[in-house]
Amino acid sequence: MANTTNSKLALRLKQEMQGDILFDDFSRGRYSTDASIYQLMPVGVVIPVTEHDVQVAVQIAAEEGVPVLPRGSGTSQNGQAIGEALLIDSTKYLNQAVEFDKDARTVCVQPGIVLDQLNRYLKPHGLFYPVDVSTANRATLGGMTGNNSCGARSIRYGNMVHNVSSVEALLADGTRAHFKSVNGQTEDNLAYQRLVHKMLELGEREAAEIRSRFPKLLRRVGGYNIDELIKDEPNMGRLLVGSEGTLGFFTRIHLDLQPIPPEKALGVCHFPSFYEAMEATQHIVRLDPDAVELVDRNMIELARDIPIFASTVNRFVQGEPEALLLVEFAGENGEQQIRRLGQLVELMGDLGFPDSVVEASDKEFQNEIWEVRKSGLNIMMSMKGDGKPVSFIEDCAVQLEDLAEYTRRLTDIFNKHGTTGTFYAHASVGTLHVRPILNMKKDSGAAKMRSIAEECMEMVREYKGSHSGEHGDGISRSEFHEPMFGKRMVENFEEVKRSFDPTNLFNPGKIVNPHKMDDREIMRFKPDYSMLALDTNLDWSAWGGFNRAIEMCNNNGACRKANVGTMCPSYRVTKEEQHLTRGRANTLRLAITGQLGGDAFTSNAMYQAMDLCVSCKGCKRECPTGVDMARMKIEFLSHYHQKHGLSVRDRLFAYLPRYAHKLRRLGFLLNLRDQIPGIDILSEWLLGLSRERRLPHWRRDHFLPHDEDIMVSEGEREVVLLVDTFNSCFDVENANAAREVLNAAG
Repeated sequence: MANTTNSKLALRLKQEMQGDILFDDFSRGRYSTDASIYQLMPVGVVIPVTEHDVQVAVQIAAEEGVPVLPRGSGTSQNGQAIGEALLIDSTKYLNQAVEFDKDARTVCVQPGIVLDQLNRYLKPHGLFYPVDVSTANRATLGGMTGNNSCGARSIRYGNMVHNVSSVEALLADGTRAHFKSVNGQTEDNLAYQRLVHKMLELGEREAAEIRSRFPKLLRRVGGYNIDELIKDEPNMGRLLVGSEGTLGFFTRIHLDLQPIPPEKALGVCHFPSFYEAMEATQHIVRLDPDAVELVDRNMIELARDIPIFASTVNRFVQGEPEALLLVEFAGENGEQQIRRLGQLVELMGDLGFPDSVVEASDKEFQNEIWEVRKSGLNIMMSMKGDGKPVSFIEDCAVQLEDLAEYTRRLTDIFNKHGTTGTFYAHASVGTLHVRPILNMKKDSGAAKMRSIAEECMEMVREYKGSHSGEHGDGISRSEFHEPMFGKRMVENFEEVKRSFDPTNLFNPGKIVNPHKMDDREIMRFKPDYSMLALDTNLDWSAWGGFNRAIEMCNNNGACRKANVGTMCPSYRVTKEEQHLTRGRANTLRLAITGQLGGDAFTSNAMYQAMDLCVSCKGCKRECPTGVDMARMKIEFLSHYHQKHGLSVRDRLFAYLPRYAHKLRRLGFLLNLRDQIPGIDILSEWLLGLSRERRLPHWRRDHFLPHDEDIMVSEGEREVVLLVDTFNSCFDVENANAAREVLNAAG
């Protein structure tokens, strides 16, 4: 019955909307994970071209009884972006700034626009969007709004909820409404007015409970933001912020902007113990910094082993500290920031840590340091082996005066369960990204996760903290709302959900009526997870096997970045998950574990996923977890060709060095391909050589060594010049020039 429904759904979507409709197992598999430990196979995936496409997709899904899940870049760490639903991916087409008012410092964006893309657009105007999440080069504003994201500088600028003025959204019943400040103005949209009235009634009725139960912290993103309903000027748009796609589909988001601070100064404070770093934070924030970020010993050591970060880390880390605090000051006046940095140096001396601050006033050096910090999660995930840092208590927040004791007691909990943890991130606001190292391939991993979570949440309640400070609820934390907020507050959350989405259409299982966080059946490593028998051709022992090399991809999506570095060139052209390093790694993992069928690894669908990988090795250098897709492609192709054999095209390219020099006298005939109309079309049809591209020009004057080149007189230095096929047969000038340079050098 389900397959019949899905086929009917796919057919209707293809008939009634413009976008891409993906219902094959390989495409669905690529969207079954985010950056969490969970995996849920979607019903299908829609890539809408227009906002009307979104409306059509939601309407059809509702009529067919299929849930809907809005999705951005898929970097959620707690399972918000996955589900057994129709996923609507807005990143390929719905990714523009549609309105901008420089004087009012506001911008309206579509949900698929990436934060860095938006800030590049705003920079010439001296403005930026200040919620600077570490995944800024791939995080979408739709996802950030749904998650109520925060970032390193929230101590200065606040969270998403403080920087979103309004949200235009599509509801389950087809209502399109602009959710904004409720200031007494009437709206023509009666459905919207009824919803506003119902929410204001809830706020008035539950005001005392909300004030009593909601933690008094900046970093509190758990549940729905119903505290917005009891403010002097309630804002319905901010109620939607942090709703994780459970209340509606955001079509446009209206944002408040800030001027770019022109001058910055950064101090890297070194501490001999982790506890002392946490204890010092409450004193440092009194200097009014824009950011105070923690880097622990684990992160320092792992970063030193990653080529792209090693030189930077060695430059700003002195000696062998147990912890660092990155303290940034920003403003209009450069001299003032230098003075504030001096105050930091003086304070560190007063606290008993003289000569412990590395000062960074150079902007390029500052950016390099921040890039290391922004890659914190991926650096931690670069650990090899089955034990990995796991996200489920990584988002708890406490008051600064409790931070040192909280982290000490948390370490004791880890030790009790036979593990350790990684610590980094937002010390300034009492939110540390803490992840115990667990093996989630074993039952014991899930059992330890449950025990650690319950003990940690109890401690957070004791400190009157928040169990969810930035990364949202998703699957990992939604079930803890009742112990954190109380049964009555959970019933209030359920009332909000019913009011917006009475049929439970949008992203079910998150925030209310949640999944169990330790259910292995919804995890990436299910109880029956195992690799199919595979006799590999390359040596994968450094990773512990081919499967573990693939599993190094933690789905954090660094390969989706644009305008910086190399990774991943094929995705930058197509904007399709299939042609992304992450997409290929997911496809390989699902294939070699039998989740796409027994023959998936050597199938044509697998070949299509790997085909556009150009083996540039950008991922090997730029992926912080070291995913080497070029090497994996070699392994895959060896198995694929062993089963399917080599095509004529494969042989032409592979054996070019064997025959190119023999065709010197026939080059004029081969060059006709680019001279006579129609031959280029034929070559595209027969050999897959694009008619849009000219081929290398075949030449008669191939590179040949001179007699004197191979004669070395006594006392002369000998040099070996390796000349490849293209430089010897097509670009002969390069080889001749190299010979001349070497001869001239003696």
